[in-house]
Amino acid sequence: PRTTLSCAPAGRIHPGHKLLLAMSALAANKRLLIGVSEAALLDKKTLKHIMHPQPLRAARLLHHLHSVRPSVAFQIVPIQDPFGPSIVDRNLQCIVVSRETESGGNSVNRRRVERGLNELVVDVVDLIGPADGDETNKVSSTSLRRASLGKFCLSGIPEDERVAGGEGARDFV
Repeated sequence: PRTTLSCAPAGRIHPGHKLLLAMSALAANKRLLIGVSEAALLDKKTLKHIMHPQPLRAARLLHHLHSVRPSVAFQIVPIQDPFGPSIVDRNLQCIVVSRETESGGNSVNRRRVERGLNELVVDVVDLIGPADGDETNKVSSTSLRRASLGKFCLSGIPEDERVAGGEGARDFV
């Protein structure tokens, strides 16, 4: 039986997260351990004040994972440092990471070896994005928070007043 580790997204779950989480659930056949960041890890996040609280993010994550692979035992734990249980749980065999976070998976293995634990298999999931590699329109939690904030700021403002710079327009820059 394989016990797998994955880190949960700090923000709202977008298609890239769904792919990573689905691959994590498929890599596990016994237990999937997922760390969900608490406030201390979110201090440097853009627009952290509009992020959902950790219990809500954990509940939504669990709901999504059960829809992907209900036969796996999901263990969602709050984490207060970047490593969480990854460097102390002796039962882990695999860590699933994105191409962006592959170096984090390698750091986990270095810390595990220092502590006398087994190295984990590092499964890398490629990012979803345009074929040309242009990341300007990459879906990210930050871009989703920015869009959410924009919708909030613009709610109740007539559409003709939303364009900055025009006569009678409001400038929200």
